[in-house]
Amino acid sequence: MPAQIMSVEKGGQDFPAKLTKQVIVCSIIAAFGGLMFGYDIGISGGVTSMDDFLLKFFPIVYKKKHKAKENNYCKYDNQLLQLFTSCLYLSAVVCSFFASKCCKKFGRKPTMQLAAIFFFVGVVLNSAAMNLPMLIVGRICLGAGVGFGNQAVPLFISEIAPAKYRGGLNICFQMLITLGILCANVVNYFTSNLHPYGWRISLGGAAFPAIFLGLGSLIIVETPTSLIERGKTQEGLNALKKIRGMEDVQKEYDEIQRATEVAKKIKHPYRNLMKRSSRPQLICGTILQVFQQFTGINVIMFYAPVLFQTMGLGADASLLSAVVTGSINSVSTLVAIFGVDRVGRKFLLVEAAFQMLISQIITGVILAQNLKATNSIPKHYAYIVVTMICVFVSGFAWSWGPLGWLIPSEIFPLETRTAGFFFAVSMNMICTFIIAQAFLTMLCHMRSGIFFFFAAWILVMGFCAAFLLPETKGISIDEMNEKAWKKHWFWKRYFKHDDEQDVYIEPSTQDQP
Repeated sequence: MPAQIMSVEKGGQDFPAKLTKQVIVCSIIAAFGGLMFGYDIGISGGVTSMDDFLLKFFPIVYKKKHKAKENNYCKYDNQLLQLFTSCLYLSAVVCSFFASKCCKKFGRKPTMQLAAIFFFVGVVLNSAAMNLPMLIVGRICLGAGVGFGNQAVPLFISEIAPAKYRGGLNICFQMLITLGILCANVVNYFTSNLHPYGWRISLGGAAFPAIFLGLGSLIIVETPTSLIERGKTQEGLNALKKIRGMEDVQKEYDEIQRATEVAKKIKHPYRNLMKRSSRPQLICGTILQVFQQFTGINVIMFYAPVLFQTMGLGADASLLSAVVTGSINSVSTLVAIFGVDRVGRKFLLVEAAFQMLISQIITGVILAQNLKATNSIPKHYAYIVVTMICVFVSGFAWSWGPLGWLIPSEIFPLETRTAGFFFAVSMNMICTFIIAQAFLTMLCHMRSGIFFFFAAWILVMGFCAAFLLPETKGISIDEMNEKAWKKHWFWKRYFKHDDEQDVYIEPSTQDQP
């Protein structure tokens, strides 16, 4: 059990814990890993719509874009152009596995530092790229940074936060993702008219959050759980006192030690994830990532300028529309920060699913009726679509966006935490890769039907959130199985009696004859 357990002990009493300045500062610095991720999400779509960038790396797309009667839905359909965006996420899948090992063996803090280094190297390669291979290699390095950062940051924040504030603090990660997207959209808006190197400035801007995370991680504390887990018990005790702002932390320290001793007996956490009692957390943690990406959100965030240009808005208008949606995204995330520990996870997920479903259907209907292969959509319909996209983005920003990271970081027990969260991060990156690589081709073939495709997914995930996901608000990790999973109408069947353990423990050689 991590430091997330800190608000509740076995008897149900609260552990003494303050929301200290140290916790707030550490959470903000760590969350800059989200700013790196968000900036990259936002910058990609804007850059791929810039003529200077297309002319240098994707001349075929440039020619298709400027053909007078080119199909509105197919002008950006190019596998190499999609690879520019998507290869980052394939790299992140591979690197998140090594990041999970690094988190466990060396700690959350060094893993975040490696994320900053990988990301910075990728930024340098991208902004200085002279050819397509150099550009792709840079994206792969960025993917390594994203993989390491997304693995370490949510765990770090969850482990230092008092349970009472765990949801809000963890959503700082998503908040910084949204701010990164907004910053990228603003940068793209101004650099789009800086010829011929505006795209280099846009890509180079990602260096700032990487530098901040790298330098900031030098002054933050390692999580007490990670220190104790690696045998540094005195350092863990000192870190716990520091982040709690008090000397009386013995009960919480004892709980962390107890959980660590249990975790040490688990030699194969990945094997334990396959056990029957681990399936509820594994299934819910990974399927949340599938749903998060198949809402269609990254279609909006990756390709917003491209999408808006397809609807007939000019280059400047499309980039400005992307700034508007980015602003809505950031502001709406505040709802999650202040509401997740009050109204709960499930309410936000279900409400937002309904909201996003309606906006996707309306958008699909308008485009189906008004945007044909070679015409321009009437401006008033284009603005309605932009409004619906803002409604969609706001719903996502206070629900499936932040909670897709929060819930998997809090549902796994310590013995399978890094392994379980690796599966969650990997599933997120795999689905992001699929969407990024396939969207422009899907848009070309499915046209407006793509919005109905995502609407169908949203309908399914709304029902799953309502009926299959237990509420985890206010429950500490040490009691998550008892108070959430074992009481859930469906998942309780996966647990044995309380006095039985369904974990694989390496047999001790001392017990053998």
